[in-house]
Amino acid sequence: MKYRFVTIWQIEAPLEDVCKAISHSLSWPLWWHNVESVVELSPGNLQGIGSIRRYTWRGRLPYRLTFDIRVIHIVPLASIEGVASGDVEGKGCWSFTVEGSITIVHYEWNVDTTPIWMNLFSSLLRPLIEWNHNAVMQQGGKALAHLLNARLLVVAQP
Repeated sequence: MKYRFVTIWQIEAPLEDVCKAISHSLSWPLWWHNVESVVELSPGNLQGIGSIRRYTWRGRLPYRLTFDIRVIHIVPLASIEGVASGDVEGKGCWSFTVEGSITIVHYEWNVDTTPIWMNLFSSLLRPLIEWNHNAVMQQGGKALAHLLNARLLVVAQP
């Protein structure tokens, strides 16, 4: 089943601090409680291109998703793009812009689910899966703001 999620965080914090927290995903489990683990499988090149990390996530619903992300593109202080394989397959992209003292984080996640149970019952589960994803991202924005001792001004999921 195909999903497209978009999340926007507006956080009153320096761009450099926000980008550092997002790009250092090995530390996500320390501050983003929905991330159970991040394991580095391959470090990639000096910029991080080609790195592969295995993520295990849990939301409000009683299931976990585990998938690998291979970083395919990085523009420092602007964007990070990766390709997912595992329980979800597709692409994700973090992008960052600044308006005054506010850093705007835009995350787009275009994936297909692969677990058979999710796909068999997709017509029933889709609203719950979308709700669960949105809750995870809302909590992530709050957790990032807390980590950076900053104000989270907006969490939007258009």
